[in-house]
Amino acid sequence: MNSEPLFKIESLSKSYSGKDVLRDLSFEVRRGECFVILGRSGSGKSVALRQLNVLERPDSGRVLFDGIEISSLAESELAAVRKRIAMLFQGAALFDSMTVFENVAFPIREHRTLEAAELERQIKRHLALVGLFDVEDKLPSALSGGMKKRVALARSIALDPEAVLFDEPTTGLDPRTSATIAHLIEQTRSQLGVTSVVVTHDLTLARRVGDRLAFLDGGSFRFIGTWADADQSTDSELQKFLAGEQEEVDHVQ
Repeated sequence: MNSEPLFKIESLSKSYSGKDVLRDLSFEVRRGECFVILGRSGSGKSVALRQLNVLERPDSGRVLFDGIEISSLAESELAAVRKRIAMLFQGAALFDSMTVFENVAFPIREHRTLEAAELERQIKRHLALVGLFDVEDKLPSALSGGMKKRVALARSIALDPEAVLFDEPTTGLDPRTSATIAHLIEQTRSQLGVTSVVVTHDLTLARRVGDRLAFLDGGSFRFIGTWADADQSTDSELQKFLAGEQEEVDHVQ
C-alpha cells in the first residue's frame, strides 16, 4: 500500500439549518488502502463521504483528490474527476426500467464510444468481477437485494475508477450476503487496485475490509488509526462503540 494520499481533506465543515454536522475535519486516504468511517446513525458519515466526490460542498475547508482541489471546481469541471471516483449508494440506485445490461452500460455510453461487441465484452467482464453471469437481460425487480448491490458495484467500476466510495454497503442484507459484499470490496481492491472508502456501522464488515478506521462522533473524528491502535485506545466512546454497548436510556418517572 502506498503511503501517498489520494484524498486529502483539510479543515472541512458542513452544517444544515444552522446545525453543525461536520466540524473542522482533516484526514487523508492513502492510495490503495481501504479507509473505513465508523459512527452511530446520524453522526454525519454519509455527509462526509459525499464531500469526497463533491456531491455536497463543504461550507469551509478543502477536498483534494490526487493533488487537485475538487471542492472548488465548477460542476462542469467535476465530470472528469467523477469518472475517477465511483460511488456505490446505500440503496443501489439502479434504474428500474433498465435491464442489468443497460444499467451497467449507462456510464460507459455517457463517457465512451465503443463498438457493440466491445461494449458487451466490457459489461460481461465487469459483471463477472462481481460474480454475476447470464443476468444481462433481467430487470432490477427480478433481483435479490444482494444481486442489486452487485450490479450497482459492476456499474460503479465500469469506467475503471481509481477510487470507490461505499455508502453503507451491507444495510438490509443478511449475514451471508453481507459477507459476499465484503469479499467483493476486497476483490475489487485486489484486482483493480482501487482505493476504497467505506462508510458503515457494520463492525464485522469494517474489521474485515478496513486497513484504517476513523470514528466520527459529534461532527469530529475522535480517532483515526489502525485496528490494533483502535483496540488499544483509551477513548471510552470508541471502546463502547466497538463493544456494541447498549445506550443508557432515561426512564420517565
